[in-house]
Amino acid sequence: MKKTALSDEILLSIEKPERYIGNEINAVIKNRGEVDIRFALCFPDVYEIGMSHLGIQILYDMFNKRPDIWCERVYSPWTDLDRIMRDRDIPLFALESQDSIKEFDFLGITLQYEMCYTNILQVLELSKIPLLSCDRSEEDPIVIGGGPCAYNPEPIAEFFDLFYIGEGETSYDELFDLYKKYKTGKKGRSDFLREASKIEGIYVPSLYEVSYDEKGLIKDFSPLYPDVPSKIRKNIVKDMDLVTYPEKPLVPFIQVTQDRVVLEVMRGCIRGCRFCQAGQIYRPVRERSVDFLKDKAKKMLDSTGQDEITLSSLSTSDYSGLKEIVDFLIDEYRDKCVNISLPSLRIDEFSLDIMSRVQDVKKSSLTFAPEAGSQRMRNVINKGITEENIMQGSAEAFKGGWNKVKLYFMLGLPFERDEDVTEIAHLSNRVAMNWFDTIPKEERKGQRVMVTASASFFIPKPFTPFQWAPMNPPEEFLRKAHLVKDTFKTELNHKSLKFQYHEHDLSELEGVLARGDRRISKVIMKAYENGAVFDSWQEIFDRDKWDRAFTECDIDRKFYTEREREITEIFPWDFIDTGVSKEFLKAEWEKAKTETVTPNCRASCSGCGAASFGTGVCFERR
Repeated sequence: MKKTALSDEILLSIEKPERYIGNEINAVIKNRGEVDIRFALCFPDVYEIGMSHLGIQILYDMFNKRPDIWCERVYSPWTDLDRIMRDRDIPLFALESQDSIKEFDFLGITLQYEMCYTNILQVLELSKIPLLSCDRSEEDPIVIGGGPCAYNPEPIAEFFDLFYIGEGETSYDELFDLYKKYKTGKKGRSDFLREASKIEGIYVPSLYEVSYDEKGLIKDFSPLYPDVPSKIRKNIVKDMDLVTYPEKPLVPFIQVTQDRVVLEVMRGCIRGCRFCQAGQIYRPVRERSVDFLKDKAKKMLDSTGQDEITLSSLSTSDYSGLKEIVDFLIDEYRDKCVNISLPSLRIDEFSLDIMSRVQDVKKSSLTFAPEAGSQRMRNVINKGITEENIMQGSAEAFKGGWNKVKLYFMLGLPFERDEDVTEIAHLSNRVAMNWFDTIPKEERKGQRVMVTASASFFIPKPFTPFQWAPMNPPEEFLRKAHLVKDTFKTELNHKSLKFQYHEHDLSELEGVLARGDRRISKVIMKAYENGAVFDSWQEIFDRDKWDRAFTECDIDRKFYTEREREITEIFPWDFIDTGVSKEFLKAEWEKAKTETVTPNCRASCSGCGAASFGTGVCFERR
């Protein structure tokens, strides 16, 4: 009988005990005595969020295909169990074996969202692993971070032994093989980290030092030893059909955020939106073949029994085989009532034929992201769509039978004016009017259109053309949100319109953590000591805990948010080479000022530097 880390009494006293018991369908169980490396794969948020993450599923499958490795999972315990574990001194444990994380060789933490940083400390403390890497001993697991937030690892550098920069399918085998030599040899932890730093894509923060000038700007960032690389080049998959992909994904016991099979059709994005970090760091675009997708779709649906499949990418409309794979899925699974989800659709590329066929299975609302209300601002951010595209696309959607549309916008974009802000309401109204103009009265059958506009606040991110831009102060975010809300009330079709916006407090803090340097680590530590955890959950987030942390650490958050960077400034992340050159990003920043649009990668090569990887869209026509 499988042991459990929590007693029945505890499991019956907490919310959703299924989060902690393991044994899900397709979970991997191995004999701990027959493996050389035990890897605890952590998503520092609640089970429902972590189980929805494709990257975790890919790494879990890939690591466990090695007979010498047992990869298990761990998530952040919710607040109720957190209290019990502290009160009763119960160490954090992995789901599969229920063993303490402290017993593992590696603790790998996925860095998907900056607002999970205090949860990293929660996981470490509950695992009885020292929070600071410099305090760890030979008996502690190697703590490794990876994911999009690892592209600026500096705010959390003090908490990690190393970071994996790039896509996980490429260099982990080399890292594991090195670790096995270290584990069986006489060399220590520091020797392993020194050697690991020479593997492509591996960054070991303790091997670098940073200095600052009198203004608080970075003066120098350099390795401590001559054999440690001064630049870390990201790892990248060159052929998307030649890497592992899970055929038997884990099936959760309880409903999770993305409770479906996920089929990643491609990586990267051809569009080059100037605010979008993912669109830059995942360059160049690399597609999976339709044959590959057909095979994986069938195996995943058969092995899970799921009734929905998502075609995932940054811009699914741009996948060249979209129609073929959708046709296959509908024809193959029409009688099995499998719903096909198509997120990340561009309104200018949306196919009425595909839309109509998907609707035959399940009808739902459609989501598009104009990002800005005015054409001027869409040019500034290089969105690459016009109002004509929006009207044509929404008309096609309405003809296809949809009457609910969600529109995503951002407020506080660089060079934004009040007339750009109010255009969010005006554009939403015109989309609603488009329904009345497109659908004759006799065909409406008592239905009416509903357009929901959702606005988030712009946060500058590393490795984007807007990494030099200042953020709006919180009060300016709120002023703009209220301006949009008031304008919505005056629109002709206001009964068919809805407007909502995100919390500005979270956005401001995310802005600090996104572009912070190593000095921010002490703020994160202090906020955690003040009780901050699950900061991405609005009902739990407590701004006061962070305000006190910044005050106690004598750090001005405005230095990281509201200050426009000089074009020559050294950034905390400049030591990372994503393939996209800083000169290209500078040129895009200047283009934004003049509202100049850069063509997408398939229309014309802009010379961003990603061609240096020798693969993907850069070579489609060669």
